[in-house]
Amino acid sequence: MEHEVYVPFPVGTVRQALTEPERVARCVPGVQLDAEAAAHRPEGRLRLRIGSSTITYRGSLTVSEPGDGADAAVTVEAKGTETRGDGAVALTLTVRLSPATEPGPGTTLACAGTVHGDGRLAEATDRSAESAGRRLLDRFAENLTEDLRQRPVPGAGQAARPGVLDTEVPPPSLDPHSDEDAAEPAGPGDPADAAGPADTADALDDLVSEDRVPELRAEHAYGPEADAAAPAEAAHARRTMIGRSAEEVDHAPPRGRYAPVPAPETGGTSATLRWAAPAAAVVLASAVVVGRVLRRRR
Repeated sequence: MEHEVYVPFPVGTVRQALTEPERVARCVPGVQLDAEAAAHRPEGRLRLRIGSSTITYRGSLTVSEPGDGADAAVTVEAKGTETRGDGAVALTLTVRLSPATEPGPGTTLACAGTVHGDGRLAEATDRSAESAGRRLLDRFAENLTEDLRQRPVPGAGQAARPGVLDTEVPPPSLDPHSDEDAAEPAGPGDPADAAGPADTADALDDLVSEDRVPELRAEHAYGPEADAAAPAEAAHARRTMIGRSAEEVDHAPPRGRYAPVPAPETGGTSATLRWAAPAAAVVLASAVVVGRVLRRRR
């Protein structure tokens, strides 16, 4: 069987990837590698679908190192036995790499292989076996492309892209010699030489003089003096707002002239009744006494 597949990576990158047996075995669709297997000879299970049936093999894979020539082929050999049966299979695959321009820059893998097997594989038709082999190689190329993107080949692309340590560092913005230039004494004609320490102190006094500083307003000041200068309401509001959070200040009731007018007391009627009841009792008792006195006189 012969079949060609495409991988969108340079020939050197793909060739180096195919020399890694663990990577090749990992990219085979339907394979489950053993964790304790050696890297140069991976072992595991392979589920292969041929026609309407699925065959599970257990075996190993090896890769032969290509020669020194640019056209040297990579040879992949795999052997396995059926997990449910007595059948066995042996595969020898030769892969030749060549640059490709379609559908884009990359590598074309020309695969030519021979398969010897018995058991359930021998019962399949040649057409079904060939279709399964082509589908297996197409999916292998897709898996290899994705694996190279996630796990690049060591050393690939380092010449084209410089590393972090190879990046040229620009010179510092502060030249070490600039301090020496700044420390040199100024010439007799420089304005800086004419101004002495006394002149500098006078200039600072002018900056902080009372004429330059704006007058402190009472409504924007804090402290006992500001409280004395401000109205009593403003001073009280300032003392109550200092040290309180913004939320407390926002929800605090207004004071002073902006305070709400208290509602009239609803207890006035009850106070009147409280005084009227004893008075009515006194009047009633007086009427009773007067009535008894008048009866006795008659």
